[in-house]
Amino acid sequence: MARELRLLDPDLDIHYVADRARAPYGPRPLLDVRRFGEEITEHLIGGGAQLIIIACNAASSAALHHLRDLHPATSFVGMEPAVKPAALATSSGVVGVLTTAATFQGRLFASVLDRFATGITIEAAVCDGWVEMVEKGVVSGPEAEKAVRRHVGPLLEKGADTLVLGCTHFPFLVPVIHSVAGPGVTVVDPGPAVARQAQRVAAELGITGGTGLLRFDVTGPVADGADLARHLAGFEVTPTTVTLGQDD
Repeated sequence: MARELRLLDPDLDIHYVADRARAPYGPRPLLDVRRFGEEITEHLIGGGAQLIIIACNAASSAALHHLRDLHPATSFVGMEPAVKPAALATSSGVVGVLTTAATFQGRLFASVLDRFATGITIEAAVCDGWVEMVEKGVVSGPEAEKAVRRHVGPLLEKGADTLVLGCTHFPFLVPVIHSVAGPGVTVVDPGPAVARQAQRVAAELGITGGTGLLRFDVTGPVADGADLARHLAGFEVTPTTVTLGQDD
């Protein structure tokens, strides 16, 4: 998400928290993910954040409405599976959602289906192992292709001609997904639309200008965080180690 924001506004100041010590969130119980969201939000507000983007589908699903209730003076933008554009794009009437367990179980995902999935069939695939693979920097090659094929293949067999990315780690696998799915399948990444929404909210709040500062906080090894930011997003950062809540 930071990469998408940078493309829209290179001068925007960004305070990014990578909770690598407790990742992945996807297999976690929703109450744990909600608590993590509370802790990160308090850290960001303490650093002066006026707008918080929950750049994680699992955390948005578990905590978005809760955090808005807890912090009414702070604006939040969350992630949700892009079922609406997928419903407009599909010709077969079958949409595959590539997701994590926490996102799939959350209230936000259910509400998206209620609002936008009328008249189409949604087939969800809980893509175990994808987040860990991306966190290792494996986004191409035989390992990535095998992992993608294991979850995308069954969706294609069910007639899906449109695939929705339901995790912010998954866009890094888009070239492999395209290769496995073939040219007749549309892949919908909600990231750019969420970044545009965040830009609109920032403008409404008067958050303009900036110096292009990227403050990068990480729970876990600093060197790993820097390497991953460079490899995946092309950012040269000097991370700061932070401890958030319980070390679990």
